Amino acid sequence: MLPLSGIQHFSFCRRQWALIHLEDQWAENLRTVEGRLLHSRAHEDGLRERRGDVLTIRGLTVYSQRLGLSGKCDVVEFHADAAGVPLRGEDGRWQPFPVEYKRGEPKSGDEDRLQLCAQGMCLEEMLCCRIPEGALYYGETRRREQVVFTPELRAQVEAMAGEMHDYARRGYTPRPKPRKGCAACSLRELCLPAMRRISSASAYLSAHIGEKEGP
Repeated sequence: MLPLSGIQHFSFCRRQWALIHLEDQWAENLRTVEGRLLHSRAHEDGLRERRGDVLTIRGLTVYSQRLGLSGKCDVVEFHADAAGVPLRGEDGRWQPFPVEYKRGEPKSGDEDRLQLCAQGMCLEEMLCCRIPEGALYYGETRRREQVVFTPELRAQVEAMAGEMHDYARRGYTPRPKPRKGCAACSLRELCLPAMRRISSASAYLSAHIGEKEGP
């Protein structure tokens, strides 16, 4: 099993995913600390709360044998629904609705949507049901963004899960590929995206030593 949360990293940057999940590299910055604090408040593992027709479970462990992914959902809401699934210890039937918490605001890319969709697909396999949608909650806007689990989004999750497992089997870390998002990445000093433009490690060191020694 690979960490389900890696879908987000993989979608954003294959190299970032490999550094974190294959090479065990990590570094914090303000964004990662804020994100970790937001998730710690959302998780509260095992907390189960019932309000009317909505049952909320936090920190629920999910997995998919087919995708080879496992992880935790920040929140899964179960809404009372005659067409839903039975739950142990609860009367009636319930429709699952995963909710993922994120710092900041909605992104232009699909990385957050793919992670949420992967959670939904894991829940579907575990509960033998169909989950059409979920939601992303952003700390900056304090609003939910509804996410429909379209056939296209599902296909992307399956393709990325397969690609991640291929990289993991080969122990493959892609070479740096400088992009706009590099400046905000907490792994920038470990990744060294500028190395791609330098012919060798010695040339990279010489260039930076020269900058520091300067006139």
